[in-house]
Amino acid sequence: MKRFFDWFNNLYPVWLVGLSVIAFFKPSVMLWFGPDWIFWSLAVSMLGMGLTLSVEDFKAIARMPGSVALGFVAQYTIMPLAGWATAKMLRLEPGLAVGIILVASCPGGMASNMITYLARANVALSVVLTLFSTLLAFFFTPMWTSKLAGQYVPVDAWGLCKSALQLTIAPVLIGVLIRWKLPRTADRIGLAGPTIAVVAFVCVTGGIVAASAEAIAKNFGVLALAAFVLHILGFGVGYLVPKMLRYPESVARTVSIEVGMQNGGMAASLARLHFSSMPLAAAAGVFSGVMQNIIGGIAAAIWKRRTPDA
Repeated sequence: MKRFFDWFNNLYPVWLVGLSVIAFFKPSVMLWFGPDWIFWSLAVSMLGMGLTLSVEDFKAIARMPGSVALGFVAQYTIMPLAGWATAKMLRLEPGLAVGIILVASCPGGMASNMITYLARANVALSVVLTLFSTLLAFFFTPMWTSKLAGQYVPVDAWGLCKSALQLTIAPVLIGVLIRWKLPRTADRIGLAGPTIAVVAFVCVTGGIVAASAEAIAKNFGVLALAAFVLHILGFGVGYLVPKMLRYPESVARTVSIEVGMQNGGMAASLARLHFSSMPLAAAAGVFSGVMQNIIGGIAAAIWKRRTPDA
C-alpha cells in the first residue's frame, strides 16, 4: 500500500494539470466542488499533516534556531513583498492583484517537503518551517493581505484570521494530539495523509478552475505570467539571502524552496470565501500551485546533481 501511495503522490503534478484541463474544458465535471467542499478538503489535508508530526518535530526548532528564524522571516517578508511587487510591476487588475498578494502571504506548501527531499536539501528544516509558518498563518496571512491588498479592495482581516485558524491550527493540532495519545492509530491513518493532501488540492484546483473557467480563458496569459514572476522571485531571493548571510548550501536550498512554494490551496480557499466576487483571486491560487511545482521540480532536478556542502 505504501508503494502505491508513493507512486500516486509522485505523480501529483500530473493529476493537478490533468484535472485542471478537464475542469477548464468541461466545467460541469467539477462545478459541484464548491466553497464548502474546498474548505473541508483543506482542513482534512491539514489534519493529515498533523498526523505525520510528533513532539520531536517541535523540539527540532530548538536544535536549529538560526536556520528556523531565517526561514520564517524570509517566508513572511520576501514573499508578501514579492506579491506586492509583482502586482505593481505587471499592473494587475484588482482581482488578480488581490489573489497574487493573498498567495504570497500564505504559509509554505506541503509539496515543499517533497521538493526539498528531491533537491538534497535539509528535509527536517523544511518540515519545521512548513509547520511553523502554517501555525502562525492565522496572524501573518491576514496581516499582510490587509496591508498590501487593502489598497485594491476592502479586506476583512478578522474574517481571514478566523478562516486561517479553522483551516490550519485546529486540524494540525488535532492531528498532533491524536499522534501523541494514539500513536498506532495515527500511524495507520497518517500513512495516507500525504495522499489525502494530494487528492484534496487536486480537487480544490479542479473546483476553482471549473468555477472560474470563463475568467481564466480571458486572462490565461497574465495569470501564468504573474504566477511565474511571483515564484521566480520567491525561489531566487529566498536562495540569495541565506547565501549572502553565509549559511550552508543545504540551508539556502531549503529556504529557497520554502519561500518559493506557498500553500496555493489555502490561498484559493480563502479567496473563494472572502473574495467570491473576484474569480481571478481564486484562479491566482490555482496557477500558483501549478507554477511553483514546475519551478520547484526544475530546481530540484538541477540541485540533485550537486551534493550540498552541508
